Amino acid sequence: MDSATASVLQWQLTDRRERLATAIQQAPKAEHLMSLLKQVDSALERMTHGAYGLCKVCHDPIEADRLILDPLLEACLDHLTSIEKEALERDLSMAARIQNKLLPKRDINVPGWDVTFHYEPAGTVSGDYCDLVTPSGHNGDLYFLLGDVTGKGIAASMLMAHLQAIFHSLIGIEPSVTRLVEQANRIFCQSTLPTHFATLICGKAEISGELQLCNAGHCQPIVIRSSGTTTIEESNLALGLVCEGRYNSTKVRLNHGDSLFLYTDGLTETVRGQDEQYGVERLSRLLAEVGSRSAKQIVHDCIKDLKSFRADTPVFDDLTIMVIKRN
Repeated sequence: MDSATASVLQWQLTDRRERLATAIQQAPKAEHLMSLLKQVDSALERMTHGAYGLCKVCHDPIEADRLILDPLLEACLDHLTSIEKEALERDLSMAARIQNKLLPKRDINVPGWDVTFHYEPAGTVSGDYCDLVTPSGHNGDLYFLLGDVTGKGIAASMLMAHLQAIFHSLIGIEPSVTRLVEQANRIFCQSTLPTHFATLICGKAEISGELQLCNAGHCQPIVIRSSGTTTIEESNLALGLVCEGRYNSTKVRLNHGDSLFLYTDGLTETVRGQDEQYGVERLSRLLAEVGSRSAKQIVHDCIKDLKSFRADTPVFDDLTIMVIKRN
């Protein structure tokens, strides 16, 4: 466990102990509070002796994302009791249903644009962020967001939901993409652990065909034209690294039939065999071949090619693809 995570967990446990002690003074006969206090004291003792975060059965490290959600854990996933496993399965199932409800409609048609996406968690839930927003009173503007938060599992899905809530509260208030990302970064940085960050593409598509893009440390977007493909290389710091970060944006104009292709690294970093990656070069060649097709067909062809490349290799990372086509 890194020092930053350990420091945050120690602070959480100490704060929890103080709150429990205060509550017990007010309700001294509350046995469940006494039981919780004993668990917190035990965790703090293990931290003092260097045994915190290790499974009590196998002594291997407990998954960091689970500890962040519950600092009192004493067992890794492999050594949960049957009751704990059932509770975890219920939590995962509920988190998956909630996350699915947070996704935008699969195929959105707004004036001037044809948009679709593919969202594929590696496990039950995903740490990828995918969103499409058409705020009222903005002359048909479409805001699109695609990102990747640190970690996996429920902790990552919670961060994804948190990020979505931040942007939904700001879109409409901050029409500038640059200011929108700066404000979102400040809120995200102040309200999450210092070990957590998110890479993100935030953009606005106007009915004129102009796109405003702000890349916060994410995979480089690819513009598909009849003449071929180009990448947009300008990038900024990921969200959550520096609270007062400054961000730049890029403007791109798409003509009829042009597209913008966004993706998470679950696409280009898919591995076959020992170390052969799918890679940006293969992706760009494919997009040059299929770029004249509809947004939905481009996504379909990309997934088909990825599966052909991957063959029987297991999936280890979340995958999200978005295509925004000028129609």
